[in-house]
Amino acid sequence: MQIPVIAAAVYGVLRLIGPTLRLEILGIQHAVQIRNKSEAGIGAFWHRCIFPAVWIWRDRGIVVMNTVNFDGQWTRKVIEWLGFGTAQGSSTRGGVAGLTVMAQKIAEGKHVAFTIDGPRGPRYVAKPGPVILARRTGSPISVFHIGVEWGFTFKKSWDLFQVPFPFSRVVMMFAPPIRAKTDGGSDDLKATQAEMQAALERVRDDAEEWFDLSESEQDEVRDEYAGRSGQ
Repeated sequence: MQIPVIAAAVYGVLRLIGPTLRLEILGIQHAVQIRNKSEAGIGAFWHRCIFPAVWIWRDRGIVVMNTVNFDGQWTRKVIEWLGFGTAQGSSTRGGVAGLTVMAQKIAEGKHVAFTIDGPRGPRYVAKPGPVILARRTGSPISVFHIGVEWGFTFKKSWDLFQVPFPFSRVVMMFAPPIRAKTDGGSDDLKATQAEMQAALERVRDDAEEWFDLSESEQDEVRDEYAGRSGQ
């Protein structure tokens, strides 16, 4: 009985705050190039920024890995109300079945996504699901993070979950797509995993620091993410 009540409350907060957020996107060309190639991408982002992420990516039919525990059940209702699909599984229970469903959805041309350190951490340690799926399907991994100017952080939660305040500015930063060799061995998988971890850390650090930068420093970061810095 608690599941629909919790789901309705969370959905209501999302519908209340989401439309007020002021979004800036850096590195959008990395996501666009996946779309322009008509590829189904594999999104990967930290659990901390799931609140703004589900609002920004709503109504696109993206399939996300969803846990089978209590939290996963009310979460499933919320994200399905926001226009996502779900694949039931986690890193500890039903993971193989969940990846199989996601591979099938990619074959149908649908994008998929992972909260990469979920469902219970450790925080900022990427699970291997996207890399395994990328090797299996040949689809690129798209890494991003969302920084929030004003918000509430649940400091006692394992993920430091953050809820933006109404009318907060938020910034979403994309890393270049990451690809796994479809015929790669264990060393190749480890290398791709390390590349994904590094990309996740970089966009996290850049996005979290964004609102502490001066305007000139922000312009430098914009140029870098737009590929105009010469790096």
